[in-house]
Amino acid sequence: MAASMARTCCYASRHGSSILPRRTSLPLTLRSKLHLSSPVRDGLLFSLNKRGILKESFPEDAAQDRLPRLLQSGAQTVYCGFDPTADSLHVGNLLALIGLLHFRNAGHHVLAVLGGATAQIGDPSGKTSERERLAADAVEANTRSIRESIQRIFTNHEVHFHDGSKKLGTVTVLNNLSWYKDRSVVGFLSEAGRHFRMGTMLSRHSVQSRLRSADGMSLTEFTYQVFQAYDFHHLNQIYGCKIQLGGTDQLGNLMSGHEFIHKVSGEEVYGLTIPLVTSSVGDKLGKTAGNAVWLNRDKTTPFELYQFFLRQPDASVEGYLKLFTFLPLAEVERLMEQQREDPGKRLAHKRLAAEVTKLVHGKEGLESAKRCTNALFHSSVEALEEMSDEELQELFREAPFHEMLLEPGTTVIDACRLVKAIPEGAKGYRMVSEGAVWINHKRVDKPEQVLIPKLHILSNGLTLLRVGKRNFYIIKWLSL
Repeated sequence: MAASMARTCCYASRHGSSILPRRTSLPLTLRSKLHLSSPVRDGLLFSLNKRGILKESFPEDAAQDRLPRLLQSGAQTVYCGFDPTADSLHVGNLLALIGLLHFRNAGHHVLAVLGGATAQIGDPSGKTSERERLAADAVEANTRSIRESIQRIFTNHEVHFHDGSKKLGTVTVLNNLSWYKDRSVVGFLSEAGRHFRMGTMLSRHSVQSRLRSADGMSLTEFTYQVFQAYDFHHLNQIYGCKIQLGGTDQLGNLMSGHEFIHKVSGEEVYGLTIPLVTSSVGDKLGKTAGNAVWLNRDKTTPFELYQFFLRQPDASVEGYLKLFTFLPLAEVERLMEQQREDPGKRLAHKRLAAEVTKLVHGKEGLESAKRCTNALFHSSVEALEEMSDEELQELFREAPFHEMLLEPGTTVIDACRLVKAIPEGAKGYRMVSEGAVWINHKRVDKPEQVLIPKLHILSNGLTLLRVGKRNFYIIKWLSL
């Protein structure tokens, strides 16, 4: 992947996310090697492996000795890339960010590279067809949005999850457009292209799968691995970056970067992969799969993110606690034991949902998610009164929002008709009389009853009107 922003942006620390490399041959699974040497057993890689965050390393013998010793020798720089092909990252990307956060927490510097250039090319890894071309202004807007999201998550981690006992590494957010925008095609191919071999490039899994498809692969997509490899080289030269983090579907791209750097400078660099997050039926969670849970509030609210993790199958919860939270493994074990003793309380599910929501949206986001949960599922009037206009509109996304003047003597039937919640005439009147209308979670059956403050109109000036089971209307009353 590559970074995307015409200008380079630095944040209060360094962090990154790599273009996820495609899996090919040779990778060594960390799980099979980390038991071999005592330095590894006590190190960061072993800890991340126990949590399930790391899957494979490249080159194949790196996990046994060289990489652990490098990490123990002093602060290193790690990068991970994110192509801004949408205006928000999703839960599938969150695990890459969490990987970076663990490295930062251990005192290493992290680079988050946004692919302002590579997003216009398109990563073929895991895709069955070519991505639709994105306009440059769309990529720039997406980059701004994702940069803000990444900065928010790193800030939330520092504020809510870092205990202050160890010095954090730095985080730097970069855009790879900054090192491509002034380069010519001829100059780039002359410098970088001569180090790539067609046989190796054609052997990559991402290329082979597409060449066998009906649509084949364009030259544009085919060159993606060249750009990602060059990104790693650039970061190695400018920032001393020796480690790239990416998803298991990106291993081929990681290998290309390693091979390119080895040919150009002889520098030893490493690739680490993280598992792909899948749904309960095994589908990859991502925007291409059409089931993305987003990290930006305007696409997936804190309430929706909270509910996504709260509703995970029992079999997934322990693994997700290890992957998506920073809880010590001993605490995860205690939570799971409590859950086994009293499954109905769903303590592990609730802790998982709370930890992830606080990381992504902060403490206020978590409180918002809990208010929405209480208002919707526990019929809490108190929660409704504490909710802002924005929260109500997020919770009831399909509900019409109306601002109305509150005139003296306004009745239940008046309110229903003002927002067109019921038919005109006798039918609408009968719907209220027969109890088909609810106001603030309480059934009403007196059409002529005058609206009463604190009963029909909450202290925040809102009324939540429901007709039937699913037809909601939100009224914001304006005083005369």
